[in-house]
Amino acid sequence: MDEDSARTVARTVAGLYRDVHDKLREQVRDLDHGTLNWRPLPKANSIAVLVTHSLGSEMEMLRALRQVSSDRDRDSEFKVEAEAADLLALLDQADRNLDEHINALTAADLTEMRPRGDRPPRPGIEWLVSNYGHAREHLAQIELTKQIYDSRD
Repeated sequence: MDEDSARTVARTVAGLYRDVHDKLREQVRDLDHGTLNWRPLPKANSIAVLVTHSLGSEMEMLRALRQVSSDRDRDSEFKVEAEAADLLALLDQADRNLDEHINALTAADLTEMRPRGDRPPRPGIEWLVSNYGHAREHLAQIELTKQIYDSRD
């Protein structure tokens, strides 16, 4: 892959992530504390947890592609409680992080094997696409959680 192709891929995937960020904003905007932090089952995740976890995973993945160390505390993402304003601020920061890291990606970042945490190395583009899928899965989970919350008796 040449650098022009890498730029095209990076910009395309960045646009998809921005779309997810916008849809997450739509889901959390104007929700109260109780709705954002409600868990449909004792071992299920709240909307606040799902947003926080999705963005933490995204940032860690981008840093792994660029071979930049990460100080992610994944376990803490599953304990978070947040207000809508907190989550909207996280999404704004995620957009800035996305711009920074996507603009710096090289063809090597997308084609060479990259380790990520304790997982076996994969080509960077595989991490990028699979993590985008992860974010979309959690977006759907958030939408379902809202439906269940709104359907309670």
